[in-house]
This record gives sequence, C-alpha cells and structure tokens, in this order.
Amino acid sequence: MANRLAAETSPYLLQHADNPVDWYPWGDEARERALELDRPILVSIGYSSCHWCHVMEHESFEDPETARFMNEHFVAVKVDREERPDVDSIYMEAVQGMTGHGGWPLTAFCDPQGVPFYGGTYFPPEPRQGMPSFRMVMEAIVQSWATQREQIRESAGRIRAQLAAVARVEPSAEPLSGEIVAAAVERLKALADMRHGGFGQAPKFPPASALELLLARGETEAVEITLDAMATGGINDQIGGGFARYSVDEVWLVPHFEKMLYDNALLARAYLHGYQVLGHERWRETCERTLDWMLTEMRGPEGGFYSALDADSEGEEGRFYVWTPDQIREVLGASGLADSADEVIGHYGVSQRGNFEGSSILHLPGGPNAEPPPRLDEARRALYEARAKRAWPGLDDKRILSWNALAIAALADAAAVLGRTDYLDAARACAEFVRERMRDAGGRLLRTFNDGEAKLNAYLEDHAYLVEALLTLYQSTFEVRWFDAARETADAMIARFADPENGGFFTTSIDHEQLIARRKDIDDHPIPSGNSAAALGLLQLAALTGEQTYERHAVSVFRLFARAAGRHPHAVAHLLRAIDFYFATVKEVALVAPAGADGFDQLATTVRSRFRPHLVLAGGAEGTERPELMRDRVGVEGRTTAYVCEGFACRAPVTEPAALADALEV
Repeated sequence: MANRLAAETSPYLLQHADNPVDWYPWGDEARERALELDRPILVSIGYSSCHWCHVMEHESFEDPETARFMNEHFVAVKVDREERPDVDSIYMEAVQGMTGHGGWPLTAFCDPQGVPFYGGTYFPPEPRQGMPSFRMVMEAIVQSWATQREQIRESAGRIRAQLAAVARVEPSAEPLSGEIVAAAVERLKALADMRHGGFGQAPKFPPASALELLLARGETEAVEITLDAMATGGINDQIGGGFARYSVDEVWLVPHFEKMLYDNALLARAYLHGYQVLGHERWRETCERTLDWMLTEMRGPEGGFYSALDADSEGEEGRFYVWTPDQIREVLGASGLADSADEVIGHYGVSQRGNFEGSSILHLPGGPNAEPPPRLDEARRALYEARAKRAWPGLDDKRILSWNALAIAALADAAAVLGRTDYLDAARACAEFVRERMRDAGGRLLRTFNDGEAKLNAYLEDHAYLVEALLTLYQSTFEVRWFDAARETADAMIARFADPENGGFFTTSIDHEQLIARRKDIDDHPIPSGNSAAALGLLQLAALTGEQTYERHAVSVFRLFARAAGRHPHAVAHLLRAIDFYFATVKEVALVAPAGADGFDQLATTVRSRFRPHLVLAGGAEGTERPELMRDRVGVEGRTTAYVCEGFACRAPVTEPAALADALEV
C-alpha cells in the first residue's frame, strides 16, 4: 500500500512511495502530527541519483521491522534535497556541526518544531566498520527523547542561533579592494594539482567556477591541466558525452557515475571559454559533445531539461557505462568494424582485467593529443547504439529552475561563439518554458516542474541564475524581450530576497514558509551560490543600464563575504569572479544598425571571437531604447556602428571589425 509520497511529483519521493515507512512529505502536517503525538521527527534527505540513498532505502526503509519501529516512535519525513535546498542546507549544517562530516543520505532527528538534536549520514542495517546500525541509533534517540527531554529543549535555542549565524553577519566597514581577488587567485593556484588537475585530493569534483575565475584572470596553466585531465578521464563519458558528478580517485578515472544537469552546463561553458582563450579544438569538441548530450538525453518535450541520470542500473553502479574487450569486439564486428576493434580497445584503455569491477571505464590513456584510430567516429556511434539497448540508469525527470537557467546560459553562450543555431533554438525554447510554465497564478517563479505541474517557491539561486541566463541569451540574440525579462527577474529578486538591514540576499523569499532559520548561502561548490550569482548578474545589469541600484546590491554582498572569499577561494570562486568584474575596467559595447545597413554580424563576431569576461554587449536597430546602453546610438554615415564605452563614456564610434578589435584591446 502506497504512503503519502504517492501524491508527490519528485522522482526521489516517488521512489519511496511504496516503502512500509509511513512517510510524510515536508510540511505542516508532519510537524502537527509530531506535536500531537509528542514524538521526534526523523528527517531523511536525499536525491534520486544518490547511490547510497538507494542502498539505505533497500536495507532499511524497505525492511518491515525497521519501518515498524520508525512508525511507532517517529514522525518520518522524506525530503528531496534538489526540490528543497533550504531544508537540506539547514540540516546539513546541523549534522556537520554535530558529527564533523556530511553527505547523503542525510538523517536528522528533530524535536516537533523541527530543531535538530542529532543526525548522521548513511547508517547500515547492522553495525560495521565502527558505524552503529540504524536500529541502534534510533533506539538511542528514543531513549534520549524519554530521559533527556530538558537538555534537548535547552539546546534548541542554541542550535537555532548557530544555524542563523551567517544571516546575521554584518557588513565590513573596511574598504573593498581588488587585491582580494589577486591574493585569492594565488591561493587557488597553490591548491592546484599540477600533475593530475583539479584542486586538493580525491574525491575530486569538477571545479567549473574556479576554472572560470582563473581564465578571467589570465591564468591558464592549471586550467589546461584540469580541462585535459577531465576530458580524457573516465569522468567524461567517452561514448555518449556528458560528465559524471565526481571522480573517486585523483586522476579522474573512476567516476561516481551519476550525471547532473548542473555540472554539464557549467563544464560546457568552462570548455567553451578555455577554447576561446587557448584555441584547443579538443575543448570545442568537448563543449559540443556535452551540450549535444544534454539535448539528446536530458531535454523534455516542452523544452526544459531533466535533472539527472542515476549512477545505478540493474542494481549496480556504473553497469551501463563499462565495457570488456569481448563486448567491444562483438559490437564492432557486428557493425562491420572488426578491423578497428583492437585499436579502439587500446584507444579507450580497455583491458581484460578492467579497472572497475572487472570491466573497463572508457578513457584516453594516450592523453589529449593522442592520434585517434581510423573510423573512431563510426565505432563510437556503434558502441553508443549498442549501449542504448542496455537497461538505462534511472532518470530524474523533474525540471529545476536554477539548473535549467544554467543550461540556457551554456547553450546561448556556445551558440553565439560557435554559430550553432540549434543551441540558440534550444536556449530560447527553455527560456520560454521557464517564463511561461514555471510560475504561479501571481507570476512568481516556481522551483520545480514535473508531470505538467510546477510548484514550490523559487529560491534566490533560481532568480539569480535566471538573471545571468537571460542576460546571456539577450547578448546572444539581441532580442529585447530577454533583457526585459532579466530586469524584471532582478527587480523581483531584490524586492523579495534582499536584506535591507545588513545587505546581501536571503536564500528564501519574504513570503516563504517560516523555517527554523532564514539563511544566506555563499558556498560556490559545486554550483554558484545565490549570493554570488546575484552579485555578478546585477553588476552586468548595471553595466547595461547605468542603474546604480543594481551595483549597490551587488556591493552589499561583497561587504558581507569578501573577507571569507579571500581565505577560501576554492569554496567561493564565483563570488571572486563577481568581485573581479566589479574592480575590472568593464567595456560596454553597443552595436547599432541603421535600416538597410549590413555588417552587424561581423561586428558581433569580432566581440565574441575571444573570451571577454569583463564586457557586456548590447545591439539592435537604430532607435532601440533598451537597454539604456543603446539609447541615442546612431550609425555613422548610415553604416552599422560599434560604440565601446566605459561607465557610459564612449570612445569614437567605429564601423570596421579591425577597428573594433583594436578598441576592445585598449
């Protein structure tokens, strides 16, 4: 018999709908029930593509005896962390503070008001490797609830205060300085693994924001090593495209096989910008194969993008992706490519012994410059078609607003640089989907969409990523509707999330449900924080409009968190990018086309020919009024004309691509 989760749209919650556990979704009903019964709340948090979440479900939540004990002593609440990042961040910080570590599945034991007093991550069904069993932990919690209620009650206020501490950080009175970025970049370079790429030790997560910061600062050595290591490693799906969530080793060979939309959108742009800086065709190819994978395997019929592909298929992690030599020979032999089999096997590092449970993870042991064997493209297509007949990993098909915004930005950026009209069409379609179908009746943005239904209040990151995405789409199309939408989204973000007292932005809006703490997020790893993205988007908007209100709100973020940025560059790399933009000499470029004039595309191509992280671009017909950078711009002698400005003070207009290129370098 299904439990309450059967009425949800989250694939993760639906995975638990047939558990014998009497699960509640997050909400008032669970808290009211806990108060009525005077029981602690057991909050279990995970996501659909989480391997150990599946393991704990199978071992504990599907077990009738474990479920009986949970139902008798707790009010059990299941949370999809991707739908509810606000809830996840509260309990993750609490558990990390209590135990010194975190991760998913996350288990938090709370009083009926939702204040946590104990927690952990994965608990096994039987004691092992120094870990108590899940049953032992629950029995200890029941005993504590019965005998130590006063201590738990006394700790609640302290825990609430700790969880709200970041939101109470006051702005620094110290002058802001671009030296923060310079010093942080030096620290980041010192952390770089100059042999294997990435930063620090295993496990390694793709560091997209850190790589973008280094590229923006003209630092390429660590970027080149890392982009090549990831592209040639097993973390990159050599057959179908797309990157796995992280590597369990230091050499990027053995991934945790789940694929997340956000990683791939961010990495596609990192490879695109690396290609613009260093010109490596292999990075252009990686960018395109990543975006092509998104369009092929992750795009919904309405134009939105799904969230993730699971690591597991047929109950085994990685089974879908790995190969033996005999499997490759069989596929290529059946495809008329038998003569290529040995070369393909060697090219992809496939061996009899294998490097993952007896099979091989395809990678490029010859490195980024290895000569591919003849007919490799044909072999790759044959392997992809054969693999597609295997049992597929589970698909989390909910659409998350912020992650779709990252996809819009990546597609629009790549379309403008590479001339891929299919990418631009996909970016437009996704933006239209978000704008039209991920809203409530009052026009407010919503977080998630599935089964034809959008729901849950959108968060700061949803708004901030969307501002950046819509500005990127505008600068790729010069369609004023996207600029207008970006400005509308930014104004709503300021009205609903800005902290008028201390500055910066809260994670949740003023009309969000009241949680035990209202927080401000700042961590940029693995994805940019809402505050970092808001700051950069608002600075770009200020450069296009001249509206200083946007800049003031961005600077208020810096005054709260700049000192932390200098100390922890890897954790707040996107914030450092925003600070870097603020202190840079930003070029504001306006392209104006009189009626009947040609040459507009050539001027736009000149601007896009290089990675220009400190530039905003506007364009349109003569007489265009929005954004403000376009006002009163006229063509010189009836020709398409470029204005290169700084702080809305412009140099003499130019009409030739070569002259524009020179003006951009001054």
